[in-house]
Parts: sequence; C-alpha cells; structure tokens
Amino acid sequence: QVQLVESGGGLVQPGGSLRLSCAASRSIFSIYTMGWYRQAPGKQRELVATIRSGGVTGGTTNYGDSVQGRFTISRDNAKNTVYLQMNSLRPEDTAVYYCKHQGLRGANVYDSWGQGTQVTVSS
Repeated sequence: QVQLVESGGGLVQPGGSLRLSCAASRSIFSIYTMGWYRQAPGKQRELVATIRSGGVTGGTTNYGDSVQGRFTISRDNAKNTVYLQMNSLRPEDTAVYYCKHQGLRGANVYDSWGQGTQVTVSS
C-alpha cells in the first residue's frame, strides 16, 4: 500500500492560482500513474489530470476537458511527488481534490487514494 499526503488546497478568488502537491510514501512500482481527481457536492468524482512514470509511456499526461489549458501536472520522481498547478480558477473548480496513485505490476493494478484537500474558488 502506498500512503499519499496531499497539500496546497485553500480558498482563492476567481482567476487566481493554487498549487497542489501529493507525496507518495514510497516507490514500489516501476510503472505507475499519479494524478488528481475531484468531487464537487452532488457530483461524481471526475478526472482532473494524471501523469505516468516508468515504461515507454513515462511522462504521458492526461487532462480532463474542463481543465485543459488551465491546469498543469508535473512530477518529481526523486521525491515521489506530483504537483498540480491550477491557473485561471473558476467557481466551478470548487471541489475536494483527491490524489490517486495507481501502480502496475504485470496484469494487476493497485490503487491508493489520498484523503482529499478542499479547493474553494469564491469572491
């Protein structure tokens, strides 16, 4: 099991920026994906952004349609940490943001989730 520690959430005005961080406790997979999902009240959890590490597709990123062009995901493999830079924030970005680590070993997938961090965009 991989433990995830999230930080960086908070209150920001529309148009502002925030950076989220997610640190994994250890690296036990040579191929894994880390990223962010979010869940607003009354809505399903949705993809924000992911980034892959290891293998031939290492570095591949994937973004949800609603954040494309505004959010950027990056990683520091030495620190087992991913970052989400969020710019041009909108009230509809308000949600609890969850970090996810998905390790791949053979045909098996191993998922770990963080506790979540609140992001509120409001004037």
